[in-house]
Amino acid sequence: MVSTLRIAILLITVLLAAIHPAQAQQKPYRFSPVNQWDINLTASYWNPIINYVAEKSGVPLQLKIGRTSADTTAFVLAQEVEFSFTNHLFSPQRAALGWKVFGRRKAPVPHAQIVVLAESGITSLQQLRDQEVAFAGNEAFLGYKVPLAHLLSQDIPVKALFSGNQNAAFTQLVAGRAKAVGSNSMLVTGFMEREKKALRVLWSSEEYHDLALMVSPKVPDAEVRAVAAAFLGMHLDPRGSKILEVASKEVSLTLADHFIPASMADYANYVHFFDKAPAFLR
Repeated sequence: MVSTLRIAILLITVLLAAIHPAQAQQKPYRFSPVNQWDINLTASYWNPIINYVAEKSGVPLQLKIGRTSADTTAFVLAQEVEFSFTNHLFSPQRAALGWKVFGRRKAPVPHAQIVVLAESGITSLQQLRDQEVAFAGNEAFLGYKVPLAHLLSQDIPVKALFSGNQNAAFTQLVAGRAKAVGSNSMLVTGFMEREKKALRVLWSSEEYHDLALMVSPKVPDAEVRAVAAAFLGMHLDPRGSKILEVASKEVSLTLADHFIPASMADYANYVHFFDKAPAFLR
């Protein structure tokens, strides 16, 4: 009797030990895309895409976004997430974290831009000296670091207003609290299309590829391959294509802006920027 009880307990212990790793594998990986829009638009775009990728790949994924782009990047730097859509990890210190690029959006290659309202009396960068310029936040590469580095290189100091996301930065401009906005050409175009508000471009940078789909080194290769395949093949699957089309319309993108393979080589000019940028922008 005692022997039978001991055997039963042993069997239960073995079964629980076997179940535990399986349960641990079901814990979803966190996916943190940089807030290119306000938090509601960001979630409206990404949630259906992430749900599709998780189902298609068999790898559980969960959207994790902060109130601002800086908050979202903080999750990545604190190693609280495993996947990201970002261009905030190419400085030397952050590159050392080991995150890898596996994809990007197939979209027109954007420029950093400095824009004003079309009816503004400001027609040159020099007129922005000591004026308020709105930016999404101090983590925004094309929306802050590249424009500010250019202004400083031209000896044009400005008063930076951090708005938390790009839509809020445009709101500051329209409300008259800022004289100009730092952004990227894709988001400038999207804003004009959504809001029917004309903007004038004072300056554009060289082209920089859109944000990268990136993965932490702690994710097993097999799961990285599965997630990458789901992202990169989404537009080829009728159901995935429809989900991508509907999500894209929410943020003034199109189905053509689907995901394609990419590598660190596509982001070489990001690395070059940090080689020469002021220390506080690295």
